[in-house]
Amino acid sequence: MSEIVLSEQDLREVTAFAAACAEAVLEVFEADQPEDSRPRKAIDTAWVFARGGERGTSLRDTAWAALKAAKSADTAAGREAARAAMSAAGAAYLHPLAKATQVKHILGAGAYAARAAELIAGDERAVGAAHVGRAARRATPVVVDVLERFPAAPAGGGRVGELIRMLDAELRR
Repeated sequence: MSEIVLSEQDLREVTAFAAACAEAVLEVFEADQPEDSRPRKAIDTAWVFARGGERGTSLRDTAWAALKAAKSADTAAGREAARAAMSAAGAAYLHPLAKATQVKHILGAGAYAARAAELIAGDERAVGAAHVGRAARRATPVVVDVLERFPAAPAGGGRVGELIRMLDAELRR
């Protein structure tokens, strides 16, 4: 398996993109679990890294905490919003391996956020598609360049996987 060259600036740009995507639906989780700050902390930690901070254990710790928060959410939309936050913090750990599965590190936050938006709208697929379009417009040229170094997103993954593939196709145009 070949390695892909990723600079620290590449990782910061991908993480900023993921944080912006997750932030767009953070209120969905916070409405579900107003006392639980774990997803917000994951997004905040992602922003700290994106803006020049350390790529340290706080990213992993807050990502895991946001995943645990997802499991405690009362609604499916809340769970997906927390997973978007988890993906934002995890984006900093994009691996330089030429594997399609790595695309989820780049696009996962956007896809989970789109799914949360769909669910809030009564599982309306057009809402998810519109959210994917907004996420695509949020991507910087650096994010697109990093994405294009990897194979296309893999099959599977349910509706979130479909949304990842939609976002992947949109960005590779």
